[in-house]
Amino acid sequence: MKLETLAIHGGNIVSDSEKPVVQPITLSTTFIHQPESMIYARANNPNRHALEQLLAGLEKGADAAAFSSGNAAGVSVFQALEPGSHLIAPDDMYHGLKNAILSIFKGVLEATFVDMTDLENVEKAFQSNTKLVWIETPSNPLLKITDIRAVAKLAKAKGAMVACDNTFATPVFQNPLDLGADIVMHSSTKYFGGHSDILGGALITKSEDEFWAKVKNVQIGGGAVPSPMDCYYLCRSIKTLPYRMKGHAEHAMVLANFLSNHSAVEKVYYPGLKAHPGHEIAASQMTGFGGVVSFQVKGGAEVADRVISKLKYFINATSLGGVESLIERRAASEGPDTLTPQNLIRVSVGLEHLDDLLEDMENALA
Repeated sequence: MKLETLAIHGGNIVSDSEKPVVQPITLSTTFIHQPESMIYARANNPNRHALEQLLAGLEKGADAAAFSSGNAAGVSVFQALEPGSHLIAPDDMYHGLKNAILSIFKGVLEATFVDMTDLENVEKAFQSNTKLVWIETPSNPLLKITDIRAVAKLAKAKGAMVACDNTFATPVFQNPLDLGADIVMHSSTKYFGGHSDILGGALITKSEDEFWAKVKNVQIGGGAVPSPMDCYYLCRSIKTLPYRMKGHAEHAMVLANFLSNHSAVEKVYYPGLKAHPGHEIAASQMTGFGGVVSFQVKGGAEVADRVISKLKYFINATSLGGVESLIERRAASEGPDTLTPQNLIRVSVGLEHLDDLLEDMENALA
């Protein structure tokens, strides 16, 4: 199946005797004992099974594990590492997972954060106990681009695994497993959910190896799994994912060009722009550049806040990936230890009419 067909049919497993077109929601927490049956909802559920089958297919993986949040998904990879392991991660990455590494795993795991746009930085960060390289590309919120092929090749030579946060790109635009990664992570709250009303996370593996067995043990033993209702709604939302992503990327490209030519804007971050330092690498590993644009206004935090306060259609709220446009001064959300410039604004470009979005932004910047 092509991607658009898989998105619609890949998560529809119907076992009901009446053969409904849409898979029913199975709310039962327990199941009658019989050969090869499901036993308990924490271990498995028909809707979760359908979602995981769909996610594995979209990312061209061997298996998937769904979680109750993106952080729960990412943290499960860190939990599956042996205590004392060292990992390499990007200096610009989702602050929730970075904080988890620095706080929850303090004294358990060692971590080095580097600018992964330079392969030499990654190579220098390797230690004798390095077990994992964590990639996030495009990164949050500076949209840095990491060469997945090159980092994966380096990691394999050093005997380390590679996990890639593919939330911004989605499998519509990027398949890290095809580029050498071992595991792909998603915050399914974002584009998979697509409507800002489902919390979830996911991991997809290239092979069902010993490490994946440990991840699955964390998923089932830890119990941070999504509800049947959440799984059902994610499968439903993913049906439109390929077409939504095309709209998000088209709108983001137009907005990025608009901002690049605006006198009130200092700098624009979007890998679709030829001026972006990672554009060529992004073009070699992505089929589209995503729906997130970041930019710095001329002035400080007060100017950025004032611009945001004047907007009508861009909603001042955290998160991204919904059909509505969301905007925020990212440093304010990340806290006092942030490395993000105080005047940087991150935009999740939605699917409203482009004329309305551009007029709204022009009025706010004027």
